[in-house]
Amino acid sequence: MSIHIGAKRGDIAEAVLLPGDPLRARFIAENFLENPVEYSRVRGMYGFTGTYKGEKVSVQGTGMGIPSISIYVTELIEQYGAKKLIRIGSCGSTSPEIQLRDIIIAMSASTDASFNKLRFSGRDYAATADYELLEKAVQQAKKIHTPFHVGKILTSDTFYQDDPEDWKLWADYGILAEEMETAALYTIAAKFKVQALALLTVSDDIITGATTTSAEREQTFTGMMEVALNTIL
Repeated sequence: MSIHIGAKRGDIAEAVLLPGDPLRARFIAENFLENPVEYSRVRGMYGFTGTYKGEKVSVQGTGMGIPSISIYVTELIEQYGAKKLIRIGSCGSTSPEIQLRDIIIAMSASTDASFNKLRFSGRDYAATADYELLEKAVQQAKKIHTPFHVGKILTSDTFYQDDPEDWKLWADYGILAEEMETAALYTIAAKFKVQALALLTVSDDIITGATTTSAEREQTFTGMMEVALNTIL
């Protein structure tokens, strides 16, 4: 039994969806999974296992930021045998071509955090998605005709920036959106040689200031959820 999840081995599937919001985890379990069983609510971070199209799938909340997702992903892989992990999160877009509720399939994740600098003794590491999952996600997004973009994102340690123009430098180098977890997911997955991908629904437009509500982020990003479930099977 792990420290932060507290489930028994066998309670969690090899295929795991990772919403940051634990209430989104509960929403997915109640609306997409058959016969979901709650295996964890430690610290209010819900985890459920059920079936989707006859296959066992788990969904585990991870919280916000690199330290939080790092704990859950490491325990899921090391102690519960997770092999495929797909983050289903929200992000702020930094491109005028991207609209609220569009899906971003994260090919790679740059970061302003020290997470990989510490791991690699000050050197850079290119945190990238698993190509098989990425290609399948593209196919699934096309299948349901949902707007999507594939490209580079930024995993940031800071939600409230002192410099409101900071995003522009990243955008100049092709960064499509900012969020707070993916670089850690990709790095940890690479270490343990498992598959990982991040699907992000645009909840905020950093350029215009347009945004969605917390309830909308919890319950209405169903296109991303559907793409993720059909990708991870």
